[in-house]
Amino acid sequence: MKKLAIAIVLIIIITLASLYTKREIYNSKRQLQITKNEIKNLADNHILKEGDLIFQTSTSRQSKAIQIATKSKFSHCGIIFKDATSFYVFEAVQPVKKTSLNDWIARGKNGKFVVKRLKNARRIITPQNIDKMKLICNQFTDKEYDKTFEWSDDKMYCSELIWKIYKKAIGIEIGELEQLKDFDLSSPEVKKIMIERYGDNIPYNEKVISPISIFNCNLLETVKEY
Repeated sequence: MKKLAIAIVLIIIITLASLYTKREIYNSKRQLQITKNEIKNLADNHILKEGDLIFQTSTSRQSKAIQIATKSKFSHCGIIFKDATSFYVFEAVQPVKKTSLNDWIARGKNGKFVVKRLKNARRIITPQNIDKMKLICNQFTDKEYDKTFEWSDDKMYCSELIWKIYKKAIGIEIGELEQLKDFDLSSPEVKKIMIERYGDNIPYNEKVISPISIFNCNLLETVKEY
């Protein structure tokens, strides 16, 4: 009798767990569908503009360490452009490349994102300057992702890519440059990544630009938050 009762309890637990998992999957899919509808609305109503910056919380392995070190909920960013038919995000992953806007947003945590734009974009982000930015993008396309966050053009990480495209194309510096030592490197998550990437030779004086530094730049305004 006791074994039967235990078996019934186990069946109930397994059933409830299964229902919970299915509900979470349903909610996740529903949330993603809402995000896709939102993206379509942004495109159809001309809310997005080329040159806009987009931010998200990445689900990559290093995301948590970046968030802790920079004290930010954002760990990834890119620049929005448009081809003949649709919007895409130019981003530094492995390798530097174009990613469709739908795919980029779906890849982030819970499909959440924030879009920002230069406050004086109407005057500065002209078709001519967009062409200049895209020429710089072509120079960076297919470069490897920079896991050690070095300030060279040989490899690229996400916020460095944004900063350099704006600087090289139209002479605007978005966000304050810092040094690696300015970040909070004390947590176990951050220390683990640092040891893996640098060993005992951590370049504390390396010039760095973080996603949150760009996000908080007073030259920008929020266009959309979802």
